[in-house]
Amino acid sequence: MNYRHAYHAGNFADVHKHAILTLLLAHLRRKETPFHVLDTHAGIGRYDLSGVEAGKTGEFEGGIRKLFERPVDDALLETYLDPVRRENADGTLRFYPGSPCLIRSQLRESDRMTLIELHPEDAASVRALFKRDRQVTIREEDAYQALKACLPPKERRGLVLIDPPYEVTDEFQRLIKGLGEALKRWPTGIYAIWYPIKSTAEVKRFTDELVNFGKPALTSELMLRAPDDETKLNGSGLALINPPWQLDEQLAALLPLLHKRLLCQGRTHLQWLARA
Repeated sequence: MNYRHAYHAGNFADVHKHAILTLLLAHLRRKETPFHVLDTHAGIGRYDLSGVEAGKTGEFEGGIRKLFERPVDDALLETYLDPVRRENADGTLRFYPGSPCLIRSQLRESDRMTLIELHPEDAASVRALFKRDRQVTIREEDAYQALKACLPPKERRGLVLIDPPYEVTDEFQRLIKGLGEALKRWPTGIYAIWYPIKSTAEVKRFTDELVNFGKPALTSELMLRAPDDETKLNGSGLALINPPWQLDEQLAALLPLLHKRLLCQGRTHLQWLARA
């Protein structure tokens, strides 16, 4: 439990995953019926980029900074960038809204969000952030236990965001087991699973396992650099199970845009692992 996302908030991987997250939320908002979002690794919800942690790595400089300071005239990014701009209304980039804040910004009065955070200090921080918010439930527990306890939601529509820190060596195995349990409980939910791209062989084993669930599965990958050094975070991947209709067309346009704006040196890759 040494991981702190404050060191990495707003980096290229956050931009990749959160831009897609907001597209998923936009799809859910197209129908009037309520939806529910379960965020299994919530963190503290909102990050101060002027803080010690962000300052030590400066990773946000190669991520959100590149989109914030140069206007992006593209509808695919507006829903993502609007909450970032609201957090920094004076025009100076200081705060980065994590997934809880991004999700909350898209909830209507009838929609709900459940946030899971195992680390006591981080759970206290995110609880304070959403104090007295009746649409938000916060649980301090293990993410994979929460998948069993919280699914299916009463709304029967919605999204599960699984974004582990991958600080334990068997995280991919734990993830596949937990995802299998979740799909048994809620086979029709949308699942978005972030994964780091260090070892391409490890990623291939993981994505092969996703095919075995027998669900439509799509992967979106943004490579910061070629995966020559497996000790580095070379790329960001997001696996989508039961992705909404036409999301693949949106991602086909989004990935080249992010690649160009973030000055990535590696490739982009969009792949259907299995179709409906």
